[in-house]
Amino acid sequence: MINSLRSPSTAVSHIWSYVGPFVRLLLGEIGGLLVCPTTYGRTFHNLRVIMNDGLSTVPADCLHVCIDVTGAYSAQNTELNISLTAIGLLWTSTDFIAKGFLYRQNEEKESDSNGMKEEQALSFSGKVNDQALQMNIVDRDKLLFSVFSLLQNLGADERPEVRNSAVRTLFQILGSHGQKLSKSMWEDCLWNYIFPTLDRSSHMAATSSKTEWQGKELGTRGGKAVHMLIHHSRNTAQKQWDETLVLVLGGIARILRSFFPFLRSLDNFQSGWETLLLFVRNSIFNGSKEVALAAVNCLQSTIVSHSPKGNLPMSYLTSVLDVYELVLHKSPNYNGNMAYKLKQEILHSLGELYVQAQGMFDNGTYLKLLSVVDSGIKQTKVTNSNFEAEYGHVPPVQRTALEILPQLRPAEHLSAMWSPLLTKLLLYLPSSVSCMGSIEDEGDQETRTKDNAEISNGIASESQGEVEASLSNPESTTVPCILNHLFAEKLVPVLVDLFLQAPPAEKYKILPDIIQSLGRCMITRRDNPDGSLWRLAAEGFSCILLDDISKLTENTVSELTITRPARMRIWKEVADIFEIFLIGYCGRALSVMVDSADESIEMNLLDILGDKILKSQIDAPVEILERLITTLDRCASRTCSLPLETVELMPSHCSRFSLTCLQKMFLLCSQGTGEWNSTRCEVSSISIKILISRCEFILERYLMDESKLGENPLPAARVEEVIFTLQELALLVIHPDTVSQLPLHPYLKQCLPGENQARRSHLLVLFPSFCELVISREARVRELVQQLLRYVTTELGLRKSSLAI
Repeated sequence: MINSLRSPSTAVSHIWSYVGPFVRLLLGEIGGLLVCPTTYGRTFHNLRVIMNDGLSTVPADCLHVCIDVTGAYSAQNTELNISLTAIGLLWTSTDFIAKGFLYRQNEEKESDSNGMKEEQALSFSGKVNDQALQMNIVDRDKLLFSVFSLLQNLGADERPEVRNSAVRTLFQILGSHGQKLSKSMWEDCLWNYIFPTLDRSSHMAATSSKTEWQGKELGTRGGKAVHMLIHHSRNTAQKQWDETLVLVLGGIARILRSFFPFLRSLDNFQSGWETLLLFVRNSIFNGSKEVALAAVNCLQSTIVSHSPKGNLPMSYLTSVLDVYELVLHKSPNYNGNMAYKLKQEILHSLGELYVQAQGMFDNGTYLKLLSVVDSGIKQTKVTNSNFEAEYGHVPPVQRTALEILPQLRPAEHLSAMWSPLLTKLLLYLPSSVSCMGSIEDEGDQETRTKDNAEISNGIASESQGEVEASLSNPESTTVPCILNHLFAEKLVPVLVDLFLQAPPAEKYKILPDIIQSLGRCMITRRDNPDGSLWRLAAEGFSCILLDDISKLTENTVSELTITRPARMRIWKEVADIFEIFLIGYCGRALSVMVDSADESIEMNLLDILGDKILKSQIDAPVEILERLITTLDRCASRTCSLPLETVELMPSHCSRFSLTCLQKMFLLCSQGTGEWNSTRCEVSSISIKILISRCEFILERYLMDESKLGENPLPAARVEEVIFTLQELALLVIHPDTVSQLPLHPYLKQCLPGENQARRSHLLVLFPSFCELVISREARVRELVQQLLRYVTTELGLRKSSLAI
């Protein structure tokens, strides 16, 4: 008879008038049959038939009996599979109830048997009065609460499989049919089922035994018992309850993602949100890693899901940031990889949160976000126990921070936040003082963290004014130094990339500080020539200079409201870096062998200085131009300034560097090709004086050394230098405007033929040195001097026209 329910039809309702009493009796007896194990299979089979195929024909007054008996099967602790299947039947019954089949059943009872079902369905709303409809809703709610109560009780079952299945089912029901529940039902669900389930699971996870279990005995081997292996994550009662708690948190996250705007309209939801924040904080500090990650995800998924839709008030966003900040300020009870994993997850969450909710952030909230990320970076200790630091790897939390920093790029409406962001990043680069200190003790952090109870009210961080003060006054903030510059090495490319993306108006506010900080990184070459920090900083410095010069060429900078003192400071920092790095560190022989890539970095900086900066139309003052040209000249003196005894000891790359700098000086004085702008004219006028003095010194030093050595050969580097100088002098053709800067006697300038004034008048200044070099023992030197003397005669117009060159 039970099997007849498998094919319900319109006539089944009449069958129930005959079989109904029997089924009611059967359902009532099933509960009693549970005490007899031999009847499990038969009685449960009948129940499955009713719950799967016959619910649409079961009378309303029998539904609660079906649910109660199903709940009894779920709670029995003899057959695990029957309990799990019965929980599935509860889901089936709830699905049936929530879809409103109860109404259809009531409608069918009122219809006659002459095939007018469709017509009566259309007029059903008119035939059923409001009271009857209200009663149906009340009956439905009672049935749903009956299921919820059963699942909640099963959530405390000693068997992990049963309680986990019950928890999943409870939240699946709420997630799938929550839109059919009224406000009052949701309030009951929150305070009578959801939060009590959370509290109970949390309590059990905290108080359950930590004693490791031994698996079921499978047999013996060699006289010893062999037990089934249990995974280490499930071998204690506490770990099993942790798994249940993770499921509860996942279920709450699903509900908040789906119904947050609606739940926010409930009277006590704010109190529930604060309770959840408090629980999340406690879970992070006192729970396992899995529970802590689930708690963070519960908040994160809610904020990320609703912030882009505009359904999230600012107070909720701020409260989540408060929790994250507190966690990053204070270390959980566990250490090592577990703590790192949690902080990494929070940092990832912060990056995702900002990307999804950019529109919600104002200046104050963005500063708070920077403060939270800053807490995560500064709390990372690089100790001797950290093997990653020993092998040259950035610690995991700092590595995660580097990953999210590009995501924190200020949105268009937050353009004023570029300076605070870049200023904060500069604090992690080496300072002018040796950067080998330790990170702040967590005890100091705890004294600056507010009382833990404040987190329940969404307060756990410094105010906006405090954050702004700390950012505007970097000296007042205690900044950790990163051991071995590992973090700084990875940060420099990120910093440069973010700077290049900044709007021009904001970019030039921070540019002097960027250049200064990169300079401090570049001079680490002296203490750590094999390190990567100085190389990355030099490359970043080059990119920033090229970007600035291109903007100057396009007249973009002049259109901005940048003051003259601000531009002066920028050029001063640029001149300082070239002077300190090229002369003080690249300029000295650090080692005999230099990697070709390192030499390429030096040459690239020379190209930027000689070919880009000093040949472009820039706004640098004359004193800065003089410093830059003098820097080139001092680098060019690397070979000639060395005593004769030490020239042979100089590495080859030093000689190449010196000759390259000397060549740049010749190019600055040359008329060459391209636009002859005002800056280039000024540079040429300054350079020609310095170049002539340098050439005189090189030639005189060569003569002195040759005389000193007598018949002994000169070092190859010294001979190569003088030959290079004579060749470049022969090729140099100066601009007419530059001739006036030559130190020639006035009557000599007047007697020069006008058509030749743009050629080689500089040779007249060096004529005495050429006369001395005619007796040099080096044949190549004599040949070059002879050619230069011919140029001098041509310049003075003394040669016959037939022999003019």
